[in-house]
Amino acid sequence: MAQSEISSENSLAHWRGAFERYLKSEKRASAYTLRNYAATLSRFEVFLNGHLGGSATLNDLSRLETRDFRAYLAARRNEGLGPPSLKLELSALKTFYKFLGKRADVENDAISAMRGPKAKERLPRPVTETDADALIDAAATMKTSTRKKTWEQARDAALITLLYGAGLRISEALSLRWSDTPLGETLRIKGKGAKTRLVPVVPAAREAVAAYQKLCPYGGEADDPLFYSTRGKPLSATLAQRTMAKLRAALGLPDSATPHALRHGFATHLLSAGGDLRAIQELLGHSSLAATQRYTKIDRENLLKVFDKAHPRA
Repeated sequence: MAQSEISSENSLAHWRGAFERYLKSEKRASAYTLRNYAATLSRFEVFLNGHLGGSATLNDLSRLETRDFRAYLAARRNEGLGPPSLKLELSALKTFYKFLGKRADVENDAISAMRGPKAKERLPRPVTETDADALIDAAATMKTSTRKKTWEQARDAALITLLYGAGLRISEALSLRWSDTPLGETLRIKGKGAKTRLVPVVPAAREAVAAYQKLCPYGGEADDPLFYSTRGKPLSATLAQRTMAKLRAALGLPDSATPHALRHGFATHLLSAGGDLRAIQELLGHSSLAATQRYTKIDRENLLKVFDKAHPRA
């Protein structure tokens, strides 16, 4: 049971903060992951404080039973969460407990044995080769009331070409520095969990990035970000997604044509061309083959040639 007076080092609030710092500094988690994990743990803390009748402590966390975790998930389900979101919340809690096991010697067999609710598998929704080409061309030429500068068009074309031509996550592309250029035949990417991988860079991507750099009025120093906003700030994922939304609307493409759909397209088109599943797993930076195997279930249309000979943007 929670105590009325507890030391800060023994409180859930203290360790929640320590966990968030660990994710950011040591695991180099994406902004998306940080935001979702922080929100989940904040909700879990509020729930436990009410569930236990006081501020939750490490001792409380070690004594929680399966029914306690199920009560939390049931509360979230009553708030409208579906199986996929509930599974993500449980995953966040398990990751937190693994951290506590290493840093605070907290053990809890109940959370380790819990299984998330089964959800219908959602297949990736990749862009087609034709749509990817259209997005790249539109980014390089289209003007709107907020996109009047040639360097911004070059930036958007370079970013979209990288996402599709190298299969990068948006967070990975936006974390590139000036020192990563000029791009060679391969690019070293630090992805999820601080894992590093090498990805091939097609000529079209090298050319698009070089063209953007010549026009960009910002940057130039080794540690400067590669992609900038209009005001000279590092380009955010939100702004990049907003630009993508404008482009797809202008082209009449579905809402599923997102930056991540370009990455899905990269994987699907290579697989359709006969690419090796293990090799594609390495290119995408997936920790498990199961994540990559989803692409085998997608209809194989618009077959391409092997990546190093005939990628659509090569």
